[in-house]
Amino acid sequence: MKDKTVQTKSFNFKQFSIYGGQSGMPVSTDGVLLGAWVSLPQRSCVLDIGTGTGLLALMAAQRFEDASISAIDIDQHAIDAATVNIEQSPWQNRVSLHHDSVLSASFPQKFDAIICNPPYFNSGEQAQQSQRATARHTDSLDHLALAQRCFEITTEAATASFILPTPEGEGFIKLAEQCGWYLAKRLDVRTTDKKPASRILFELSKDPACEQDLQRESLTIHHQGGYSEAFIALTKDFYLKM
Repeated sequence: MKDKTVQTKSFNFKQFSIYGGQSGMPVSTDGVLLGAWVSLPQRSCVLDIGTGTGLLALMAAQRFEDASISAIDIDQHAIDAATVNIEQSPWQNRVSLHHDSVLSASFPQKFDAIICNPPYFNSGEQAQQSQRATARHTDSLDHLALAQRCFEITTEAATASFILPTPEGEGFIKLAEQCGWYLAKRLDVRTTDKKPASRILFELSKDPACEQDLQRESLTIHHQGGYSEAFIALTKDFYLKM
């Protein structure tokens, strides 16, 4: 059965807008959390893997004025939407787009940092819409292969930052350690105080010393019927009503 053409909802932030097009990748809290949380070195060369509509690339461009950002995605609908979003943003001269698979693409330089909101459905039915399936199913981007590729295309001082559901995140960290990565920072995210952490944001480093100084924190999104002060503080530079 052929996919139905579905228009993805667009989203406005304070300094840029995200046009969804036919990407099948609406703006998610996961993406906003990672984009607001990630740390990047000064004058860094950054790669956004699986950029989708360009959300993480544009958030990085807003936060880090001296960063040069490359964004890659294998899906043509995603590239089409990201092209619109980047061209309409204030940072089009600092963000470049690549329609390719990160596993096979060749890059002219090594990167100082990776940002990635990777696919995470390891089993179960594929999403009905193929773009959505590509974005969320690890059949298209195996976690071990992703961790290894990130190691290969980055400098010795590089970091790689991700967000995943807690079980998949724990598994990804173990796979990444097999490739030579070390866990440097971790943020456990829960939706409310009464629920366990449902997401992990984590930063990987090639420096083994970082394990001794592991920075582990937690964040609750909702509190007493509204957003928590910590969530507002983290995302207020982006969301219109914060």
